[in-house]
Amino acid sequence: MKPSPPAIDIRGVWTRYGDAVIHRDIDLSVAAGETLGLVGGSGSGKTTLLREIVGLLEPDAGSVRVFGHAVLDPDLRVRRMVRRRFGMLFQQGALFSALSVFDNIAFPLRELRVLDDELIRDLVLLKLQMVELEPHQGRMMPAELSGGMVKRVALARALALEPELLVLDEPTAGLDPDRGENFVKLIRMLQKELGFTVLMVTHDLDTLAGLATRIAVLADQRIIACGTAAEVVAVDHPFIRNFFCSERAVTAMQARCS
Repeated sequence: MKPSPPAIDIRGVWTRYGDAVIHRDIDLSVAAGETLGLVGGSGSGKTTLLREIVGLLEPDAGSVRVFGHAVLDPDLRVRRMVRRRFGMLFQQGALFSALSVFDNIAFPLRELRVLDDELIRDLVLLKLQMVELEPHQGRMMPAELSGGMVKRVALARALALEPELLVLDEPTAGLDPDRGENFVKLIRMLQKELGFTVLMVTHDLDTLAGLATRIAVLADQRIIACGTAAEVVAVDHPFIRNFFCSERAVTAMQARCS
């Protein structure tokens, strides 16, 4: 029996902005069911790589495949099929400000053009329940939401089509420590229940320690380390020393390394 392809498979990716090289011959693979945390310094190209993985940008060279298919396959039917298999949570939530919470979550369901209004209503209510929001909160507008609620609504929308891959861009950015910890627990619980793969960009050590089963480090235009927390910390590189070896970092990562 042929083995299943990785959830994400990046091979030989180069990215340039003008004369500046952002990524140099990047290889990275994410297995189905795991949570990979991607870290790197400001300007290292983390978000650019994330956008290439979800098909918002095309690299200058190399390939990006999701579940064995090119994310920018020339066949639009294949491209749409691939995009239905992942959901994305943007850093600031990226909710539609003119739509209610209910309509934000319903948006990707309505885009399918195959579901009736009653089924969409039931699915939206289910997603609200999954992210621990009440049905009446579906009537609220984004401007009325706290930062934590925005994250939960955005997560509900990302999960609307029951994706096999969830892509998170700084999932706890802007949240206080307690809300950030609760959001990490929510994602961990949903992943355990639903079995999706997670790719996460974060600079927050507590989020990284709470979610990531493996860590990839982007620096010097390439992936300089990829493995468990203990394996990554053992790599001698200035960014790794600065990011992982402070007193706070050691405390946050101790449970993962042990």
